[in-house]
Amino acid sequence: MLRYLLRRLLSAVFVLWAAFTVSFLALYALPGDPVAIMLDSGTGEQGTVDPARAAALRHEYGLDRPLPEQYLDRLVHAVRGDLGTSVRSGTPVTRTVLDAVPPSLTLAAAALLLAVLGGVLLALAATWPRGGWLRRVLTALPPLGVSVPTFWVGLVLVQVFSFRLGWLPAFGGTGPSGLLLPAVTLALPAGAVLAQVLARGLRGALAEPYAVTARARGVGRGRLLLRHAARNAAVPTVTLAGVLTGNLVAGTVVVETVFARDGLGRLTVTAVSTQDIPVVQGVVLFAAAVFVAVNLTVDLLAPVLDPRLAGPATA
Repeated sequence: MLRYLLRRLLSAVFVLWAAFTVSFLALYALPGDPVAIMLDSGTGEQGTVDPARAAALRHEYGLDRPLPEQYLDRLVHAVRGDLGTSVRSGTPVTRTVLDAVPPSLTLAAAALLLAVLGGVLLALAATWPRGGWLRRVLTALPPLGVSVPTFWVGLVLVQVFSFRLGWLPAFGGTGPSGLLLPAVTLALPAGAVLAQVLARGLRGALAEPYAVTARARGVGRGRLLLRHAARNAAVPTVTLAGVLTGNLVAGTVVVETVFARDGLGRLTVTAVSTQDIPVVQGVVLFAAAVFVAVNLTVDLLAPVLDPRLAGPATA
């Protein structure tokens, strides 16, 4: 078990390093100068940057040094827990990111809850009938949910439930009413993927010899589905839910932009548009850390759901 945990921790360190490196190189590949963008936004006019002031800011943030030297300096400071300061606002990146975390995590948690509930119910509904048109319709719903763009779903929900019916706030809403539409928008593709995987696992489990034997002994379809097949199909579904958790945190970028909500999404959009490299790297590292932590938890939970996995996992 110790060897397994060590491998997973080394893998987590590699993921964090890769996220840091890719974000660093991608941002430096963007055209433009973050200092010039910051000074232009401060004056409100293009082309009014004072060269002396720009040079001083580049030196202050280390942007006048060679790229490898900047990378190593930022990497060493990141390992020490220092993510630097925002080029745009001058505030510490850690505080900037942490201030944006609560609304995004609330949105991601609500979306995950809706995705799990909706995905499980749809998978059970699609598997319960033995055949017929109802099963075909329910089976076709998950691929449809996966294929629909998230931003389009958000705009349709706003049009229907905010502008036409007036039931829910359209943009910038707070509280449960303001959370519902963004959470549903974010949950739809995740719930569709979960439903696909779980339904496939349930159908496969119902075709196993133990299920055939149980039916021959008179076990009802409902009991067989809920007490036996669901347990065997849960492992890949839980694993997928762990992967989707990281995707939901990343998906807040689109949803928070569509619904004008504060959080990591809007912070990322603003930081990328102004080439605020420290802030973008802070957001990327936070998302990678969430992804790694959730997947490590899922890996440790899998042997509990299916004891057959305990042997290979702890070898």
